[in-house]
Amino acid sequence: MAAEVLLDAGVVTRCRRRVHLDHDPTMRDAPLAPPDPAAEQRIADAREHRARVAEWLQAETHGSWAVIPAGLPAAERERLTRAALKEEVAYIWNGLLPVDVAGGRRGGVQLLVRASGGYVPVLVVRHRITDPGEGARTTVLPDVDPDRAGVDEKRKVRSHPRDQLRLAHARRLLEAAGYAEPGRSLGGVVGLDADVVVWHDLSAPTWPGGRSALQEYDDRFADRLAVARAAATRAEALAKPSRILECKRCPWWPVCEAELVRERDVSLVVRGEDAVELRNAGVSTVDKLAALDPGAESPIQWTGTTFVDAVALARAWLADLTVVRRVETVCVPRADVEVDIDMESFGDSGAYLWGCLLSGADIGIEPGYRAFVTWDPLPTDDEARSFARFWAWLSEVRARTEAAGLTFRAYCYNALAENRWLYASADRFAGMDGIPTRQQVRRFVESDEWVDLFRSVSDQFLCSRGKGLKVVAPVAGFSWRDPEASGEASMRWYRDAVGMDGGAPDPAQRERLLRYNEDDVRATYALRVWMSNEAMHAVPFMGEL
Repeated sequence: MAAEVLLDAGVVTRCRRRVHLDHDPTMRDAPLAPPDPAAEQRIADAREHRARVAEWLQAETHGSWAVIPAGLPAAERERLTRAALKEEVAYIWNGLLPVDVAGGRRGGVQLLVRASGGYVPVLVVRHRITDPGEGARTTVLPDVDPDRAGVDEKRKVRSHPRDQLRLAHARRLLEAAGYAEPGRSLGGVVGLDADVVVWHDLSAPTWPGGRSALQEYDDRFADRLAVARAAATRAEALAKPSRILECKRCPWWPVCEAELVRERDVSLVVRGEDAVELRNAGVSTVDKLAALDPGAESPIQWTGTTFVDAVALARAWLADLTVVRRVETVCVPRADVEVDIDMESFGDSGAYLWGCLLSGADIGIEPGYRAFVTWDPLPTDDEARSFARFWAWLSEVRARTEAAGLTFRAYCYNALAENRWLYASADRFAGMDGIPTRQQVRRFVESDEWVDLFRSVSDQFLCSRGKGLKVVAPVAGFSWRDPEASGEASMRWYRDAVGMDGGAPDPAQRERLLRYNEDDVRATYALRVWMSNEAMHAVPFMGEL
């Protein structure tokens, strides 16, 4: 008989191997990766967002409310929710639905709304749920009555499959308990702006292949339940490890990594579906991939890379080479005056630090590192002051360079992050002193003066162990002064630096963050200098492997 396993909604969007490890009794004492501070902060921000929405809705809606305290034991929360359901309370906040033992389900939802003859689940999330357009079915908050939903002429639904799958989970729990609204399968979502409820018909054929959200959920959940039950009973594992993007943030990565390295699994150099297809074709290890002839016919259709690059990556991994050249001659755009820029943010709360390293020709501004920072805990309007000072300094460097008849370039590593906060800062603080317009930011970002070294590395090198700056810069001879330097660690340092957890702000952690940021910009400097140096061509060319 299968062990009693109860799964929450998260499993349907979770790696199958993680589901296995979460339920494998032999893994209870396995070493786990430390919690991701960025993820912890997102969870805390979402909790605060939901609390604000709950307080507002209770004040603005008519009808009975039941609020289930989050701090109670699960059994007590379930008992209170069941009582509210039985009493037909109009709105139930933070309910924990009765477990569905036969179906293997457990979980709750932020809001249950009493509709005609039953309840409809509503999620409250901290991301945007619509885009400009038309076609979304909405009600304008505080109206949470699905019967009054209409087609919105100004909004279209932004794709968030996870939201619909979570609603489907709640719907199945309501059905099992006998409290689901009959006749239709609706679910609502309140987003970051908390201005409307977007209503989804979970039985409508809106998914690829004409499937509904409920059909997709049922298939995924049945698969994850089988994986978990096999793990719980110590039967043959239904999910083997394979490196995917999710691994980077997974607490089980140390366990999976050790097994993958021991097996020399092909996913160490080729990720995702390509790795799956290679295993199906009999190419299960890095060694087997490296032994293939890149000039022959590929064994699979590639989605994430090319056959030639995959073979070269495998050979580089076997030779313990972090990078190999994809091109005969490596080049990176250079200028008379150069600035390396690195931004530090804290989750979605804001960018608290813009670090810059000025080098090159003399333009009357002292070269070297400078930081534009706010130590007021984010979010804060003081962020506008530090961003305005950064932009004013950068604008002055550019203006003086142009006046001297010299060329200018600024560099970062992976412009997605910097660009996000350049635009976001211009939008959030628009009209405040020293804040550039969005158009001014765009002219800079889209100009040849803004160089993304990550793109240069991606175009000209194959990186067998990842393309992060902490991986690639050491090849150029650079090392960070702090042995714990990482984006994840900086999140922990920031909490202490501003006293976010109730203690006094820690000046030592502020200095640590400044040192870390300075090393990041010096790393990009060292990397592009190395890429411009003829000696760099001692790095093996992929055709020579």
